[in-house]
Amino acid sequence: MPNGKGWAEASVEQLPEHLSLPKKTLTNGISYHGGLIMPDGVNLYFIWYGNFVNGPALSDSVRTQDLLSVLFGEGGLGGSPYARINSTYRDKTQAVTGNFVLAAAAYDYYSHGHGLNDASVASVVANAISSHVLPRDANGVYFVLTSSDVSENSGFCTQYCGWHSHATIDGEDIKFAFVGNPDRCPNACVEQLVSPNEDSGADAMASTMAHETIESTNDPDLNAWYDTSGEESADKCAWKWGPVTGVLGEGAYNMAAAGHNWLIQMNWENARGGGCDQKLGGKFYGR
Repeated sequence: MPNGKGWAEASVEQLPEHLSLPKKTLTNGISYHGGLIMPDGVNLYFIWYGNFVNGPALSDSVRTQDLLSVLFGEGGLGGSPYARINSTYRDKTQAVTGNFVLAAAAYDYYSHGHGLNDASVASVVANAISSHVLPRDANGVYFVLTSSDVSENSGFCTQYCGWHSHATIDGEDIKFAFVGNPDRCPNACVEQLVSPNEDSGADAMASTMAHETIESTNDPDLNAWYDTSGEESADKCAWKWGPVTGVLGEGAYNMAAAGHNWLIQMNWENARGGGCDQKLGGKFYGR
């Protein structure tokens, strides 16, 4: 089963010897396991943790915030042909639309110091909600976005670049994600040091955040869509870009959105046999 971090173990059930295996069911390479999806109108909430300020720039501040806020704001990635790849995922009653948007942001100046773990990431989200800095929204995804001087001790830079999960906070099932600034470990989490928007940290975060947004909406409680290896849809296409404009490593991009060019990993389309796609109904670039 998935754990939201892209390094999961499959759950294998043993059949009694006297029972034969059922006829293999054809899939698109990813299967539904009964959980709910987040179909429409998903609100994103950013918690800028660490060396970010609501005002004059510090080292990791204004440009990174501006770029990512534009990409996930109105007229950005939400509802785009890329995001609509997620419309190929559904639960028992409805499908994902791919509509999401940045609804609000908050700032947390090292409330848990420079070293986080999974529990403290959840605590940062809970504190923002309980203090009414951000609303309690069961149809939201709360991103804890850290500056490059912050570690996440469960495996940031060694086992993942970001992750998503959920927890009961103030009586609601709240979905949240962690994405660290990859300037902390460019060899692990940055595809190209020369990036489309001249901010390698923000540009690399953009792809990881797209990854976690996609999975948070089609597998929010880690019990809906994943394959036999425990990989969720974006895991299956991690570090796969498809055709790019320019030279990879020298500012290449594969998408234009919100007035900028971006290098965003592909997502697994749950149709036509399944494959990594840059936009809904496009050409597959990997199966």
